[in-house]
Amino acid sequence: MDFISRSASLSPNDPVNWTEKVFAFSGSIMFRTAYGKSFRGSEFDRGKFYELINDAETVAGPFCYDKCFPGFGWIMDWISGHKGRVDRVFRKLDSLFQQLIDDHRKPGRTKHGDDIIDVMLGIQKKQIEEHGHAWITKNHIKAVLLNMFLGGIDTSALTVIWAMADLMRKPPLMKKAQAEVRMIVGKKKGRVPETDVDQLHYVKLIIKETLRLHPPVPLLLPRESISHFKINGFNIYPKTLIQVNAWAIGRDPKYWKNPEEFSPDRFLNDSMDSKRFELLPFGGGGRGCPGVYMGTVTSEHLLANLLYCFDWDLPDGTKETDVNMEEQTGQCLTL
Repeated sequence: MDFISRSASLSPNDPVNWTEKVFAFSGSIMFRTAYGKSFRGSEFDRGKFYELINDAETVAGPFCYDKCFPGFGWIMDWISGHKGRVDRVFRKLDSLFQQLIDDHRKPGRTKHGDDIIDVMLGIQKKQIEEHGHAWITKNHIKAVLLNMFLGGIDTSALTVIWAMADLMRKPPLMKKAQAEVRMIVGKKKGRVPETDVDQLHYVKLIIKETLRLHPPVPLLLPRESISHFKINGFNIYPKTLIQVNAWAIGRDPKYWKNPEEFSPDRFLNDSMDSKRFELLPFGGGGRGCPGVYMGTVTSEHLLANLLYCFDWDLPDGTKETDVNMEEQTGQCLTL
């Protein structure tokens, strides 16, 4: 919140681009929770951190020939320049994760409890002591960190960005949410404490409605069929790759009234959660997102602070209908 305050105070009459600040907030939570440290002061601080996330999303989104044509598709990826872009982002991410692992291996490192890297390094050490070698390699650890990096930072940030965009287009809903936050938290606190988030029921409805309209990952992780079955007369054979379109499910008029309208109140008397197939922003079953609770709470906490600490308005001369809600494709659905 301090970042946004400073940006606004430096140029009181200019609009504030707070997208980078939202990513920094989400990133700081993920770094401290999963990696046991802050990214501030590192080589990935400030703009470089946001740039790294953006680059990773950019290379994850476009069509990849090698995935569809194994064996020779890489040639087309090399010609198009996609392979070169992927390699550059890979080197940056690999450098970040190697730095984190090296920091955790330093003797006498100050820490407050074990994080995910400590746990994996502990398992690796135990395997070496008991069996002479480890099944968990350095690359396995980096792969887990990559999943947490891409799945835990941008998804929460993008959910809040979409929520704020929709609220800016509907000022009455913005005022209703702010009234709830400020009434429950009170006027004397500098920001919303985590302990108050559970009482912010309307903020929770806003996040749920945002996830319905703008699921962070519009196409869920691919599934593979294990047996033959039929759907609407179509034969689905074993080992068929299946993509679930969470974006389309959340806008299906058979299940949602006025599906294109942003209306958090639709959930007021509805206990629908992510276990219902009409709402699948985090997937379900064995391949459901393991970070669903953390991602949701992070989004709710960040949105609550934005509503509590600031009064929001569009730049002079901009109408609610002028806000561009066009979606951009990538691994995640961006604004």
